[in-house]
Amino acid sequence: MKLTFIGAAHEVTGSCHYLEACGRHILVDYGMEQGVNVFENAPLPVRESMIDYVLLTHAHIDHSGMLPLLYARGFRGRVLMTDATADLCSIMLRDCAHIQMQEAEWKNRKAKRHAKLEVEEPVYTMEDADGIINRIVPCHYDKEISLCEGIRIRFTDIGHLLGSSSIEVWIEEAGQKRKIVFSGDIGNKNQPLIRDPKLTKEADYVVMESTYGDRLHSLDKPDYVTELAKILRDTFAKGGNVVIPSFAVGRTQEMLYFLRKIKADRLVEGYPDFPVYVDSPLAVEATGIFNKNIYNCFDEEAMELVHNGINPIQFPGLHLAITSEESKEINFDEAPKVILSASGMCDAGRVRHHLKHNLWRPECTILFVGYQAVGTLGRVLVDGTDEVKLFGETITVRARIAKLAGMSGHADKNGLLEWINGFTKKPAHVFVVHGEDSICEAFRSCLEKEYGFAASAPYSGTRYDLTNNICEYEAGPVPVKKKSRKASDIFERLLAAGQRLLSVIRKNEGGTNKDLGKFADQINSLCDKWDRD
Repeated sequence: MKLTFIGAAHEVTGSCHYLEACGRHILVDYGMEQGVNVFENAPLPVRESMIDYVLLTHAHIDHSGMLPLLYARGFRGRVLMTDATADLCSIMLRDCAHIQMQEAEWKNRKAKRHAKLEVEEPVYTMEDADGIINRIVPCHYDKEISLCEGIRIRFTDIGHLLGSSSIEVWIEEAGQKRKIVFSGDIGNKNQPLIRDPKLTKEADYVVMESTYGDRLHSLDKPDYVTELAKILRDTFAKGGNVVIPSFAVGRTQEMLYFLRKIKADRLVEGYPDFPVYVDSPLAVEATGIFNKNIYNCFDEEAMELVHNGINPIQFPGLHLAITSEESKEINFDEAPKVILSASGMCDAGRVRHHLKHNLWRPECTILFVGYQAVGTLGRVLVDGTDEVKLFGETITVRARIAKLAGMSGHADKNGLLEWINGFTKKPAHVFVVHGEDSICEAFRSCLEKEYGFAASAPYSGTRYDLTNNICEYEAGPVPVKKKSRKASDIFERLLAAGQRLLSVIRKNEGGTNKDLGKFADQINSLCDKWDRD
């Protein structure tokens, strides 16, 4: 039983852990790195085609976003996740593939205009996204699942996102039994719509996030409705728009929940019927999935509205922009309005167009309602820049830049401590991951010195022997190197295909001579076609 840390080690994005047990190769999450990366992720210890299972904690791209690449490089195993996560991944991974392909096309057009010969290839394609989606196995909360001989798993609601979970893994190998719990992203308590995190009672090992392991949310429950209503009143009175860069999945639906209440209670005097635009096809689809999972995932407050015949995230004056034409028309309407658009960190998507049309207007407000990673456009705006560059044009920032303080889907330090202290017996070891460099270390120190846990904050590449409770290999920090993706990436994909072929050949050992001979003839025929000698 061995655990290797691949990504989100001393960093917040790119989550990935590799578990080897009972002769199986398992990944827990396979996320995309976002924002500025400080350290290199470790390579997978085995070829992608040898991975048997992926266990996914939730649908956010920093945990799921590289799954299509896994498929492109030969993975054909199963990807297990909760029912709601499966619904969300079916739209989010396709959306991510669309963005990869769109950005590559844009860069190639730009390169062509400047007579550059390098060809930009997308990280993966829509075909790859569809391929991995077909490998998804939806699972119910709180149900033990036999993964294979010697390994059982269970998904537990962790309250971070619709369908989010911690994952319990029971392993029995060579007469030894161990249980490891992967926290996923631990949710903030008292969020709108979804339930609070559920505690887990027992574990030998725990891998837990530490995103906000050095800070506390406000002790008083934030009154987001009152604060948001005031921002709307002030902005509308000046004739401006409120642009809300919002994550399409989770945060957009929470904002709709608040906006419905503001409208129902008529809290924006003089503008009772103000329009609200959701300008993101992904957000529109995600909202439909939230509605589909009302009875499985919503909390008591939201369910009370449902039982009274009220949809918590729908209201008069809500407009859904699907096509690019509908998106463009929003900024031609001069009436004050709310525009909810992705992406939440402003690094891609339609929100960048809305920023271009509204950032220079002093009567407008750009309202941030989520975490902004270092290096993203959102972080630059929150930090107070005077100008930004959008679509090759320099835009002066005159709009008010505001933030709903404490608006977070992540537990703060107290929430993290409440979750880890919920175990009835201290685990043999706690691995602290998914936090910025200094935060990982600070939270590890807190667990060890103040609460008596055996804890470490491993860097990418560190390998741990779970059977004997020892670190087999302790990796150090490897600073990230800038990478350029050119046409050579296609050759890397070809090499991956070759590796998969070798894996398939090995799996056919012991087959009939007739079948193996036919297989060999097919390979030789393919080689004859492409042999350049």
